[in-house]
Amino acid sequence: MTAATSPGNPRPSLGPPARIAVPRVSERTLPNGLRIAAVRDSSVPLVEVRLRIPFAGTGRRHLAQGHLLAETAFSGTGRHSAQELAAAIQALGGALSAGVDSDRLQVAGSALAENAGALLDLLAEVLTGATYPASDVAGERDRLIEELTIARTVPSTLASEALSRRVFGSHPYGLGLPTGAEVRAVTPAALRSLHRSRVAPDGALLVVVGDVPAAKALDLAERALGGWSAEGRRRVALPPPPPFVPGGLALVDRPGSVQSSIRYAAPGPRRDDPTYAALVAANTVFAGYFSSRLIANIREDKGFTYGAHSHLDHADLVTLLSIDTDVATEVTARSLVEVAYEQARMVTAPVTQDELDAARRYLVGTLALSTSSQAGLASTLARLLDVGLAASYLRDHPAALAKVTVDTAFEAAARWLAPSAMACVVVGDAAVVGDALRALSPVTPMTID
Repeated sequence: MTAATSPGNPRPSLGPPARIAVPRVSERTLPNGLRIAAVRDSSVPLVEVRLRIPFAGTGRRHLAQGHLLAETAFSGTGRHSAQELAAAIQALGGALSAGVDSDRLQVAGSALAENAGALLDLLAEVLTGATYPASDVAGERDRLIEELTIARTVPSTLASEALSRRVFGSHPYGLGLPTGAEVRAVTPAALRSLHRSRVAPDGALLVVVGDVPAAKALDLAERALGGWSAEGRRRVALPPPPPFVPGGLALVDRPGSVQSSIRYAAPGPRRDDPTYAALVAANTVFAGYFSSRLIANIREDKGFTYGAHSHLDHADLVTLLSIDTDVATEVTARSLVEVAYEQARMVTAPVTQDELDAARRYLVGTLALSTSSQAGLASTLARLLDVGLAASYLRDHPAALAKVTVDTAFEAAARWLAPSAMACVVVGDAAVVGDALRALSPVTPMTID
C-alpha cells in the first residue's frame, strides 16, 4: 500500500474544480495572409507576442538550416547590427527569441505595454530584413554545434531521437536533431535564401496578449506587419507519416551506462476526437501526474526511478501518446514488466471514481494555471488557434472532462493504452540488459547517427 493511499496518509479532500475564464479574442486577417489575434489582459503592464510561421521541410539539410536560422534570426538587419538590435529590444523592457520544430518557426517576445508598437516594429524589421552576417552566423554556428554535441551525450536526448526514428523512420518527424557536421555546412547565404523563401506571413499566426486594448493591438500589428510580403514565398506540405507498426523493442547500446532510458509511443487521438477527454483522464491516472499508478508502483513502491510520465504530444500530422522513464540499469527488464503490468491493469479493470475525480481536478487546475499569466495565456492561445481550435476550448475541454465516466475512461484506456498497441525503445548498456530484454520481447539493435 503506497503512502498516497495508506490509512496513515489519507488523500486530502478535494475542493471544487478550478474555473477558467474564456478570454475575449479579437481577430483580423491581413491581405498578406497573416492572422492576428489580440486579447486585453491588464494584470500587469506588459505585452506578450507569439508568432507561429509554417516552416515544415524535408531532409536533413532543411533540418540543419532551420535550427541555425532560429539561432541567428536576430543577428542583424539592414538597420541594426546584432548588438544594436539586442540593445533596442532591451530598451523596451523586452525580449525576442526564436525556435523551430518539424512544423513551424516560432517567435516569442515581451515588452512593457507602452512599447508594444515598438516591439512589433523590431519584429517586423527582422522578419523583412534579417541579414545573417557571416561573423555572427559563424559564432552562433559554433555555439549551436557545441550544444548539439553536449545534447548527444545525454541519454534522454538519445532516447527521444531513437523513439522518433522507431515511430516515423525517415519521415521529417523522425529526423531528430541535426549533427554538428550538418550545421557546420550551413552558410550565411543559405540562411538568407531560406529566410526569403520560407519566412512568410501566409498562414502565419500572431497572438498579442497584454495591457493594450485589443483593437489597438490589432492596429499596431497591422501597421508593423502589413508590409511583410508573401510574394515569391513557398510552403512545403509534409507527406503523411508512415503506417505505425506496434510491438517489439529497439535497443540503443550505450556501453557503461548506469541507467536505461525507456520510451514507449503510439499514435493517439486528436483534440477534437470524441474519445480525447476520456483518454486524457485515463492517461493521467496511469502516469500523467505524480499521484499516478505507475509512479506509485515503480517509484514509491519499488524505487526503480525518480519519475515516470505519460503524455500526449501534438504535431500537425499526428498526436503521439508517449511514456517515458529512466531507471537503474540492473532493473531495466523489471521496469518493463511493471510498466506492462500497469498498462494491463488500465485495460482490464476500470479506474476508480476517486482516481477519476482526482485526475479531472488536476487536469482542469493545470489548464487554469497555464492561462493565469499573460505569457501562459499567449502561448496557450497560440497553440490552440494555430490548429483550428477556438479560445472556447478553455471552457469546452473542462466540460468534456466533467462528462468522463469510469466506463468511458475504461473504454478509452482499452483502445489507446494497451501494451500491444505501443512501440518501445530502450537506451542502455546492451551487454548488461540485452539478455533479460530478449527474454521479454524480440529486440532489434538500433543506432543513432
